[in-house]
Amino acid sequence: MDGVQVLRGGAPPEVSDFDLAWLERGDEVRKPLGYAAEVAFEEVAPVRDFPSYRGQRHFPGLYWSATTGRHVGFESWLERDHAILMDFDPQVVGFASQPFWLFWRDEASGRGRSHAPDFFARAAHGTGLVVDCRPADRIDARSAVAFAAMRRACDQLGWAYRLAGEIDAVRVANLRWLAGYRHPRYGQAEGLNAAVTASFAVPAPLLAQAASVGDPLQVLPVVFHLLWCGRLAADLSYPLSDRTLVSRSEER
Repeated sequence: MDGVQVLRGGAPPEVSDFDLAWLERGDEVRKPLGYAAEVAFEEVAPVRDFPSYRGQRHFPGLYWSATTGRHVGFESWLERDHAILMDFDPQVVGFASQPFWLFWRDEASGRGRSHAPDFFARAAHGTGLVVDCRPADRIDARSAVAFAAMRRACDQLGWAYRLAGEIDAVRVANLRWLAGYRHPRYGQAEGLNAAVTASFAVPAPLLAQAASVGDPLQVLPVVFHLLWCGRLAADLSYPLSDRTLVSRSEER
């Protein structure tokens, strides 16, 4: 994924200087870091609200995830775009926003600190993934300490950690478009799905091949849905257009 730093850790130790707090049935539960292995953080409720007010610099909202069938909160368009990336990624089987608080004591000041990462995702093979979204030019000293602490905690748990910045503009524009067709309703016509998939057995221009199947107004939403689902493939490093070559894909 573009604009992402991936950091991986090893086996969790018996003792940690970190605590985690998350919500269970609306109540906060706080435990030492080692208890994290027992929690499905991809299903928890956010520990923070997503406020909206006049004059706000960021754009919070809710993104409906096709992966989970639930809404996921975001606090900025950058977070929304990374939610789309995770939703599109076939290796991600679930994710949640603002999943927990991480607590630790700052070594320099001796004061207690806390940080709620932007996302937790569960990989298909079971590994945890924590994501913080922040453009590189907006990482100040305080947030850098928080991200470093989050990385150390992930290292101890054997989770991956991503400090996610801006995404390639062309790729994310394509995924925003395809995400508009992520809902299962666009794939309900099994006969049309099969016809569209068969028509792209050999790479062909998107619009012309779609028109060969039927009315483009009916066929194109199915093409875009199948591109989102990975049953069709295209090079998303270039802008999608009527001439984009699309082909059948067994896996994304």
